[in-house]
Amino acid sequence: MGTMKIPKNSKVMLDTSLIIYYIENIEPYASLLQDLFDNIANGNNTAVTSVVTFVEVLTKPIRDKNIELEEKFRMYFADSKNIEMISITPEIGEQSAIFRAKYNLRTPDAIQAAVAINSESSFFITNDKNFSRISEINVMILNDLLSI
Repeated sequence: MGTMKIPKNSKVMLDTSLIIYYIENIEPYASLLQDLFDNIANGNNTAVTSVVTFVEVLTKPIRDKNIELEEKFRMYFADSKNIEMISITPEIGEQSAIFRAKYNLRTPDAIQAAVAINSESSFFITNDKNFSRISEINVMILNDLLSI
């Protein structure tokens, strides 16, 4: 299994899948992500995500009436002092439209990419290969790291 090489003091954009893998302890991803989430918790790195991530992580627990999992996600974001949840601003909206047009991304994905750029993240970490087409930011795909 590969490792993530994120320099100390780097800001990373966390896509939705990472939060789900980590909170739900989904392997092999949870093990791969452990050091990153420890470094974020310890302040060695900072992280951002968007309100889209919050919507996406809560949808399935709400649909399934899984109150325990829903609360786990809520508490994670409430207690994570080194993860900033970014709202959609007009600037992010415009960048999202550019990404939709240029890369044919779905709206939520375009918003995620725009947040990564707008927040000046050093890396956008995801498990969605569609993001690898985006040349404006360094994208790390988890499955690519697993095959190293």
